[in-house]
Order: sequence, then structure tokens, then C-alpha cells
Amino acid sequence: MTSAEAITVSSSTSILRGRTAALVLVAPALAVVGLFFVAPLGMSAVVAFRGKDGAFTLEHFAKAFDFYTTDLLFTLAIVLLSTLLIGLAAIAIAGYLTLGGHPRTVAILRWLYRWPLFIPFVVAGQLMRTFLAKNGMLNHVLIGSGLIEPLSAQSLLDWRGIVVAFVWKQAPFVTLLLAGAMASIESQHIEAARNLGAKRLRVLVDIVLPQVRGTLLVGVVLSFVTMLSVLSVPLMINPNSPTMMTVDVAYRISTHADYPVANALCLLSLALAAIGAVFYLRHAVASAERG
Repeated sequence: MTSAEAITVSSSTSILRGRTAALVLVAPALAVVGLFFVAPLGMSAVVAFRGKDGAFTLEHFAKAFDFYTTDLLFTLAIVLLSTLLIGLAAIAIAGYLTLGGHPRTVAILRWLYRWPLFIPFVVAGQLMRTFLAKNGMLNHVLIGSGLIEPLSAQSLLDWRGIVVAFVWKQAPFVTLLLAGAMASIESQHIEAARNLGAKRLRVLVDIVLPQVRGTLLVGVVLSFVTMLSVLSVPLMINPNSPTMMTVDVAYRISTHADYPVANALCLLSLALAAIGAVFYLRHAVASAERG
């Protein structure tokens, strides 16, 4: 064997060892994904498309659309509205943390806004039940401040309560991502805009946001998908019709033991989540092409 052949064999062996080591490192993660995500998804698809005789059928999806079309549209509307408000809240908070002119206010806000990150959705739902009820804390504060009359107090335990709970819970997550991205922007860009007389809002919209829109998109897409899967908040705040699809899935299973329709509803939720994924991937591909 010549020296060139020996070098080639040695290089091939090194590459093979490197690939083997990489596969060994990622194998546990792949196993977890396959066991807890891919396998349940495949089983759900089989049950949703299989009739009583074992043949392929779409009757479960027809039944789901017949019974729950309103809830499907309600879910999409709630999640889209919440996602929009989460994005706006995150931009406002992260923008003030980055551009705010009062250090003490910035420090207090930085300390406060993270609290909902450590609160589970089920606890958030219970908090909103006591906060937004007709005799809850919000109405007590408004009445005590003289802003409304006692007879004018009303409960917000409906679609508005779901939106408030989602925004309160998810906005800190997106804010944390966005504030970190804004902090990494080179300060001379901001200082140059300020020296030219740009106001803070103009700097935020024209200078800062274009540089962190990828991070913002990641945050809102993750929040969009997360809110589609939450059961506790709509179940505790607004279980009546129309309600979100997670409540419908729980109802089909717990009340009727109707797993085929429940799985069909889950696949429809997956299709809604895919909307956010497609939107993000198109943006990522367009950004890569521009780069």
C-alpha cells in the first residue's frame, strides 16, 4: 500500500469514526423524539383514519367538522389574537428595557416581567378566575378607584379571559428572547440614530426591530404552538361553547370515550400548528437567500 493510499484509508476511517461518534451523541435525543412524539403521532393518525371495520375512512374528520367547526374557528381566532398581543407586549417591554431612559424603572421592569415564566398554565388559569370574575380583584380595584359603578361590574371569564391569560403567561417568554437579541445589537447603531434626532419609538421601529425580527418570529411561533396545546386555561375560564379544541378533545375522551374523533381533532390542531411552522420556515428561507 502506497503512502497516498494509506493516507486515504486513514482519512476515511477518521471520518467514519466521527460520524459514528456523532450518531452516538444524538441517538438519545432521537430516541426521545421517536418514542414520545413520532410514535404517538403515528398512532393518532392510524386511529383517526381507521373505521370500525379497520378500513380507511374520513368519517371521524367529518364528525369533527360537523360538531366542532365553530370551536375550530374560535381556537384559531383566540390564538391569533393572543399571538398578536404577545408580540406587541414583548416589543414594548423589550424596547423599553433596551432604550429606556430611567434606570430604576428599567430595573424594576426587568425584575417584574419574568414572574409569569415560572407559573404553570393551570395556576395561571386559577389566578385569572379570581382576578377576572365579576367579584374578582380587577372589579374591586376599579370600583374602589371610582372608575366604574358596582352595578357595572362584569365578568371577563369568557374569550377575553383566555386572551388575557395567554398574553400574561407567554409575553415574558417572548420578551426574554427579544430583550436578549436587542442587547446584542451594536450600540453605535442606536447612538447614531439618536444623534440624528430620532425619538425612541423611531429607533425601535426603524433600527432595532429589523435586526431582531427573526428572534421575534421564533418567539411568537413557539407561543402560537404552545397556546394551541393548552387545556387548563380554556377549561377553567371558558368551558362553554364555543370553546377551544383542547376542551373538545378532553370532552370526547372523558365523556364519550370517542378516541377516533378525539384523534381527528388532535390532527386538526396539528394542521393549525403547521401554519405557524410554514410561516416561520418561509421567513427563514427568505432570510437565508437574502444573506
